[in-house]
Amino acid sequence: MEQLEGGTAVVTGGASGIGLGIARAAAGEGMHVVIADIEEGPGREAAATIAATGAHSLFVRTNVMDPDSVEALADLAFSEFGRVDLLCNNAGVHHPGLVSEMSRQNWRWLLGVNLDGVIHGLLAFLPRMLEQGGESHIVNTSSLAGLLPLRGGAGYTTSKFAVTGLTEVLRGELAPHGIGVSLLCPGPVNTNIGDSTRNRRGALDEDGGETADPEAQADVTAVTAGGMDPDLVGRIVIAGVVANDRYIIPHPERRPDIEARMTRLLQGFDRAQEMLDSL
Repeated sequence: MEQLEGGTAVVTGGASGIGLGIARAAAGEGMHVVIADIEEGPGREAAATIAATGAHSLFVRTNVMDPDSVEALADLAFSEFGRVDLLCNNAGVHHPGLVSEMSRQNWRWLLGVNLDGVIHGLLAFLPRMLEQGGESHIVNTSSLAGLLPLRGGAGYTTSKFAVTGLTEVLRGELAPHGIGVSLLCPGPVNTNIGDSTRNRRGALDEDGGETADPEAQADVTAVTAGGMDPDLVGRIVIAGVVANDRYIIPHPERRPDIEARMTRLLQGFDRAQEMLDSL
């Protein structure tokens, strides 16, 4: 997708972190920006800050777990701008926990935001993007944990591996229609995802809510605090959109870890061949 100026970008989870970094980068390229987020105060502030740079920006409170909420987001975006050229299904949450310790509610929340949020975005926007014609692009945010299992992050890893598979299938489906698809796999980025539980009650529409183990949550916060600047990630994403990159992985230092995983996978084939040869 070479032409960004004058187009419209919709970014879920756009009030802070990576989402805000993408929104700022898109506005810097002359795009109109729709920020969708469950946090109204930060969302309106983010939209106002971007609008102050001269870009046309607006905020829509959105709970990506709720399909009706995402449909309303799509209705407003297409009503306001006529088309959507860049859809970033970026909203995500984290809750540390072992498989043996994860509650059903935490599974529901993690999968509901990280996976269902992407699916709801596609169902709401994709038919209209196909109908509008012309070039457009979709970015789905997975994680390095969608390529490498995150120890102590059972639900997060599961949700992100699912987004990886969905996005890889989607790219092949949409290529003939002129819609590019990229998979964003960030590692540690300086965001507030370690404090995701602040939005848990609102997302699940429940009175109560489990909180993360304080020590585990502190570990996540410490890692992200030393992570990459989200504005830099945003610029990398926009460059990947222009180039129609299949994978956007802003952390080249993690390449050896990916290569090690691939080696382990190939060893599975080698072992099977050895067994077949021995029969």
